[in-house]
Amino acid sequence: MKPTSATVLDREFLTMRCKLLDLAAAFDRIARDSHTPSNDPRLTQIRQAASILASDESAKAEKIQLRFSLPYDEKWRE
Repeated sequence: MKPTSATVLDREFLTMRCKLLDLAAAFDRIARDSHTPSNDPRLTQIRQAASILASDESAKAEKIQLRFSLPYDEKWRE
């Protein structure tokens, strides 16, 4: 049986809240460092993933995973 959104929130709310607070704290630490390069590709990926997370789009997990993945290379075995 597929869980309802209320069931998921009842079960996951505190964990989700904790993860969001961890992310917010990490963003705050990065922002306080005056030596953080604005063009760091990792920070760009994280910001893009956060944007996906905040959107109303579906398949967020898949889209975020793809944001951090390398494109498929057919010659990877060569």
